[in-house]
Amino acid sequence: MAEITAASVKELRERTGAGMMDCKKALAEANGDMEAAIDWLRAKGLAAAAKKAGRTAAEGLVGVAVEGTRGAVVEVNSETDFVAKNEVFQDFVRNVAQIALKNGSDIEALSAASYPTGGTVIETLTDNIAKIGENQSLRRAAVVEVSEGVVVPYVHNQVVPGLGKIGVLVALEGAAPAETLTALGKQIAMHVAAANPLALNADELDSELVERERSIAMEKAKESGKPQNIVEKMVEGGLAKFRKDNALLSQLFVMDNKTPVAEVVAQAAKEAGTGIVLKSFVRFQLGEGIEKKQEDFAAEVAAAAGNSKAEPVA
Repeated sequence: MAEITAASVKELRERTGAGMMDCKKALAEANGDMEAAIDWLRAKGLAAAAKKAGRTAAEGLVGVAVEGTRGAVVEVNSETDFVAKNEVFQDFVRNVAQIALKNGSDIEALSAASYPTGGTVIETLTDNIAKIGENQSLRRAAVVEVSEGVVVPYVHNQVVPGLGKIGVLVALEGAAPAETLTALGKQIAMHVAAANPLALNADELDSELVERERSIAMEKAKESGKPQNIVEKMVEGGLAKFRKDNALLSQLFVMDNKTPVAEVVAQAAKEAGTGIVLKSFVRFQLGEGIEKKQEDFAAEVAAAAGNSKAEPVA
């Protein structure tokens, strides 16, 4: 059996909101596997169905840039939040977003691209690490575009224009006036920042993620003690809700919390007298999916995990 550490109990508690002893039991049941422990807690109704990607766990900045019908978003990480206020770092993120507009989202190609002040992106990043005295990394990039229409950017928790903690791009295709598309795109981008959809529509949701939800729903339904035919209906109902809640077009618009986003787009198209298609979106939240080193944790956590003393954390 894998050793259940205080650090793993604390991480599971922070990621799920479950009680300390429930977290310890979940890790024991899952033989120390963090993701399996999360599923166990959810199946037992002890954890909220929180999206793993929604947890910010690294510092740095997300930057967005738009030119014409093409937009780019990048994430550059650092060790501390202080670096996000550094003008050298901000200039780098801003320039990399502009470079991604022309060079695309492949990190290897982006790193090798020419930097405005000379050298390459990766060489400039290496120089910045030496200047600032803190490790940094170009983590990811994405590019969206339309043949006709607009790409609308939005930055939440903005530090300076175009740079912040959450960056969103929304691509709207159509012949409606640019101001109409831009106003609609801004509202949808704000919705994306708040609601964190996992895909544009239900069919595009990751199949492995859907199957994982099915397993969790099945475990929950079985514990109800109801007949198999009822259990199957409960599972399908749960999956239908999951698809609806996590696909952008079927999510309820945050501006009124009652109209599906698809209907918001359709109404805008009707008022404009021409077709409007929500073609794609991208949302980067700073540090999502990255485990952040814990600075300290209480002795009670160590005791609950069955350790005689807390383990040091780097």
